[in-house]
Amino acid sequence: MLQERIALTGNEAMALAMKQINPDVVAAYPITPATEIVQLFSSYVANGMVKTEFITVESEHSAMSAVVGASASGVRAMTATSSQGLAYMFEVLYIAASNQLPIVMPVVNRALSGPINIHGDHSDSMGARDAGWIQLYSEDTQEAYDNLIQAMRIAEHPAVQLPVMVCMDGFIISHALENLEILADQDVQRFVGEFTPHRPALLNLESPVTVGPLALYDYYMEIKRAQAEAMIKAKPVIRQVAQEYEALTGRRYDLLEPYQLEDADIAIVVLSSTAGTSRVVVDELRQQGIKAGVLKPRAFRPFPYQEIREVLAQAKAIAIMDRVDSYAGFGGPLFKEVRAALYDAPSRPPVVNYIYGLGGRDVNLDDIRTIYRDLEQIAAAGRADQLVRYLGVREEVAVRA
Repeated sequence: MLQERIALTGNEAMALAMKQINPDVVAAYPITPATEIVQLFSSYVANGMVKTEFITVESEHSAMSAVVGASASGVRAMTATSSQGLAYMFEVLYIAASNQLPIVMPVVNRALSGPINIHGDHSDSMGARDAGWIQLYSEDTQEAYDNLIQAMRIAEHPAVQLPVMVCMDGFIISHALENLEILADQDVQRFVGEFTPHRPALLNLESPVTVGPLALYDYYMEIKRAQAEAMIKAKPVIRQVAQEYEALTGRRYDLLEPYQLEDADIAIVVLSSTAGTSRVVVDELRQQGIKAGVLKPRAFRPFPYQEIREVLAQAKAIAIMDRVDSYAGFGGPLFKEVRAALYDAPSRPPVVNYIYGLGGRDVNLDDIRTIYRDLEQIAAAGRADQLVRYLGVREEVAVRA
């Protein structure tokens, strides 16, 4: 197995991974900053480099509807989107998940309007967090590429059969050029394998099935419970696929990525690209004798609450960073779920929330240093007076508005 080291943007890496997967059907509609993924992929189709049926549709709602139909018919299907496009798909996201269709979709995280904003935050994918899709978040271009390849195996596993979103931060990752290691096409093909439908194909006249039936109160709950069970079973599958991918590439992935947490007194929990910024500050603080750490969840759905409780239980103060607001819903979604996971911890540490980076606002080293300084004070006091805070916002302008 050979790997080539090249420089690609996040979008280019996602498009390359899709080419190497070679899905049967891709339906797509453009939206910034995800447009480039399907634009590049369409060139692979036009040049005969994949055997994919590429469908240009009139909206993101139609794109998801088309891949739902394709997947239900018994083929491997993909699409990609961002922001308002994901919101426009919202109705069909639930249909894909409830029918347990193994669709894989790159999501380039971008703020939802209004006001109109094309830059990255997590309001789009977090708005769909309970639609029944597995969600993997990527810190950099390498992880975006690796996650997309693994996502196909995860989605199509017989115990799972659920759709997967592979998320990366808009512009910060999607348009930034980074070095990464890529696999040969044939190695990706061997890893993902041939697509084998889990159930009889929709168009199989010898074994007909019904897709999208009416289910009233007599069966609806059982169907939803089966869907929930598939998400529970996804956790060990994500780990199993990651182990096989490590054997292939040497790159290790799991549900979580802890850094310097074994003896950490203060810790930050953060998704995606900001985890790398946080590690730089952790290294600074460690040189100063301050026991700081950072935890990056890779999987948000299924939520690894047991694993989070185990890795954070020894901390004396924890900050959860959310790149999305819930507007007086008592903190962002990551904060609420991590805090709930720690409720049964033997020693329940103070947990505070920082809403940050909305609409693509930059988060720099000084911002992260500020959080760790706050955590030192909270750890010393053993309590936090203000649980939900806003990082790097001009409060006087916000309040006056």
